[in-house]
Amino acid sequence: MRLRSSKLWAILAVAVVSVALPSQHVQAQNPDNMMPEERAAKGKQVLEQLISALGGPTYLDIRESNCDGRLAQFGHNGELTGYTNFKVYWRYPDKNRTDFSKKGVIVNVYNGDRGWTLDRGGVTELSTAAVADFQEQAKRDINNLLRVRLKEPGMTIRFGGTDVVDLRTVDWVEITDTEQRDFRLAVDKSSHFLVRSVVTLTDDTAPDRSVETHIYTNYQLMDGVWTPLQITLDRNGRRINQVFFQSCKYNPGFSEDFFTKAALDKRSSEVGVKKSKAEKKREKEAEKDN
Repeated sequence: MRLRSSKLWAILAVAVVSVALPSQHVQAQNPDNMMPEERAAKGKQVLEQLISALGGPTYLDIRESNCDGRLAQFGHNGELTGYTNFKVYWRYPDKNRTDFSKKGVIVNVYNGDRGWTLDRGGVTELSTAAVADFQEQAKRDINNLLRVRLKEPGMTIRFGGTDVVDLRTVDWVEITDTEQRDFRLAVDKSSHFLVRSVVTLTDDTAPDRSVETHIYTNYQLMDGVWTPLQITLDRNGRRINQVFFQSCKYNPGFSEDFFTKAALDKRSSEVGVKKSKAEKKREKEAEKDN
């Protein structure tokens, strides 16, 4: 199945987007009856429990990850359209590489404000819009949020109440960043694992706000960190995709050039991709300049 390179990152933002279904009310602390400082303290307490459950210092010390699995995609009517094998690599907070298919002939690399893609036509630079989309998705990424972004100045954290979500009793934590992204995290009161994360954004092209929900299931211990191996993405009530991880390794130690165009050029030669006419022309012009 061929994927548009401009949308490869958005597909694997390891994200599930959906509006939470109405849930049964649970008698517990009512955030409306709490003082602002109490709500903030309670919210931070729930986040500390979440991070501790995932692995504590081991989870927080992760700077790199390497996961592989399958991506299931869904059409507008909710029908399954197919599966794609992938490997996704992170160097937090803003370097990402995703290899699609077992042979890795479609690869996207993002490095801060730059991005490149490899396909059967060779290596090309990704559009400004594609890179901007990656940067936005990176800011919403739950691991970036918990490991890096919670320390940012201006982050507002508050307890959002107790509820039942996916048949589990959860504590909600509400987080708002300085750019007015609203995060809501549903944390299992028993295991303290993350059940859902909901991100609400203002869409400049639509009258309504856009709601994305990630649903996390099948936690397994990998390299000392509890990792959800299934993540479902719904957007505004519509199923988008499901990610099924087979394995994850943390802090593997990537080479310095792993998230660069040079790495894609090397991969291109390994899989036998022919250079495009435009790329050959650029190389000839560079040789003349030298």
